Amino acid sequence: MLDDSLLDDRTRLLEADVAGLLRAAARAGAQVRATAEVADELGVRRVFQERPRALVLVTRPGVAPAVAALVTALLGPRCPVPVVVVDDVPGWVGPLDVVLAHTEDPGDVVLAEAVDRAARRGARVLLTAEADGPVAASAAQHALLIPPRVPVPRGFGFPRAFAAWVVALHALRLLDVNVSVIADELDREAERDHPVHESFVNPAKSLALRVADRTPLLWGLDDPATAVAAHGAHVLACYAGLVSDVAPYPQALTRSVLHRRAVRGSSGADIFADPEDEQDGLVRVLLLAVRQDRAAERARRSAMETLPGADVLEPAEEVTGGDAVCSALLALRFEMAALYLGLAAGTLGGPGLYAPAV
Repeated sequence: MLDDSLLDDRTRLLEADVAGLLRAAARAGAQVRATAEVADELGVRRVFQERPRALVLVTRPGVAPAVAALVTALLGPRCPVPVVVVDDVPGWVGPLDVVLAHTEDPGDVVLAEAVDRAARRGARVLLTAEADGPVAASAAQHALLIPPRVPVPRGFGFPRAFAAWVVALHALRLLDVNVSVIADELDREAERDHPVHESFVNPAKSLALRVADRTPLLWGLDDPATAVAAHGAHVLACYAGLVSDVAPYPQALTRSVLHRRAVRGSSGADIFADPEDEQDGLVRVLLLAVRQDRAAERARRSAMETLPGADVLEPAEEVTGGDAVCSALLALRFEMAALYLGLAAGTLGGPGLYAPAV
């Protein structure tokens, strides 16, 4: 049962957050800044000067799949090198390739073997992982390892992985991103989402209340937004036990029955509806937009014609700095919203927040 009064009672809210998860999420900007500092110390810009034959993104369980999807979307189809997303290093990787990997499980044997194999074959490898354990040992003398300098619980590594990969891609001249701007905007978002701010001015609390007792339909109006939607679905499931639908909006259109429910749910007729009165439960349409180009505008206009009452999450209306900044900001907002929803619903505080790879 959702106790929405908890969200605007700072004392009860902080008492409920016994693990300090809200504080951990709010350190996203600090994670980005610290990761960039370590990358500079390791000489990432020097090591990753030459463009590779192929860019290999290794995704292990946790936040890495969403980071890889976002990076791939930001690179786009015009990326001058092939981008390969895998959960293990392919056999053809060699000295002309670059491998980026992330894990929050220091005992991930599969990744440890993959990093060792890629590095021994001469590939340039950048790894974000804990400083101790089999994964870190596999990187010794062969790969660049960026350990966490800002302590946060497992499961909160999205900003660190994203920052490390963006730094490498910037050095490779594949992506033009200023990580300092990302860190600054994440700090501002954390302030907007601070527990002291009431729900009507706190975007994360507002988002939490919008999806409470609903099935969120997280439909992206562009590729980076769809990638962030996948991360949103992950954290909503992780912290609030909420199941979401994720799709690019053109794909959502093909899901005829669900789309009809979305049209009905966004018409305004359900403003006082009880989810228990709906046989399949109520839905909440969230249209996510990151890009501001003509294609994104056409997608938004098309979606709003059929879903006039849908919520539109569009960070570019709040901040400047480009697609990477807006994507990182939206990812943090979903993390904070999921935590607020989990605290209000009583789903947080138990064991098993993170299951390491086996």
